[in-house]
Amino acid sequence: MLENKSLKGKTALITGSTSGIGLASAHVLAEQGINLVLHGLMNNEEGENLAQEFAQKYQIKTLFDNANLMDSDAISTFMTKALKTMGTIDILINNAGIQHTQAVDTFPESKWNAIIAINLTAAFHTIQHSLAGMKGNAWGRIINIASVHGLVASKNKAAYCAAKHGIVGLTKVVALECAEDGITANAICPGWVDTPLINDQISEISEKDNSSFEQAKYQLITAKQPLPEMMDPRQIGEFILFLCSDSARSITGSSLPMDGAWTAQ
Repeated sequence: MLENKSLKGKTALITGSTSGIGLASAHVLAEQGINLVLHGLMNNEEGENLAQEFAQKYQIKTLFDNANLMDSDAISTFMTKALKTMGTIDILINNAGIQHTQAVDTFPESKWNAIIAINLTAAFHTIQHSLAGMKGNAWGRIINIASVHGLVASKNKAAYCAAKHGIVGLTKVVALECAEDGITANAICPGWVDTPLINDQISEISEKDNSSFEQAKYQLITAKQPLPEMMDPRQIGEFILFLCSDSARSITGSSLPMDGAWTAQ
């Protein structure tokens, strides 16, 4: 893609990039020669091996960190290390997320706190640490992986919906504040994505209805989304790449559904 040649040599930091959407997106960006800061739930040896694989395959500069996103001090240390090692964070992708489903009246406080911390508060901290460099370079892309649940609600997902609605609001504020600084901020709002995050929900349906995993998967998808298939995580990576391109420089402050017509109903 000719329009993405200008991205070669820029640096992207992706939280939650050792699996799922984050890992797929890392591959898409690395193919364009974008340096990577990888992050996720791996020990240092595993993470450094993954970073080395990316570096060798794509001939880019890489770094791995497994910072605890529930800890603001750990995030600060992580971001300081990334900026010192890589020189700049040009593209910030807040992707890390966890899930727990339960009715509001019995929802565990510990789960609420963890989901808000990882899915929302961590993004505030990473954005805050990235903005000075982006403003100094008069260029930046902030892409927050929200969810269709940042636009609509579902039962038993109080914390997740609250966090994702919060991400949408945070994205809008950052876009407004940075509109004259060459920085865009957008939220991608996927529907069902084929990642490990939803396997527990599928298994619960399968056990409850005594159905196969695939039958339960179809039931879960079509209960909300007219398009009866889950999205490949790489599709989100490709959309992220477009949002980083010069063609998308006027797209900012947007909440962009990729939801198989879920929110069209």
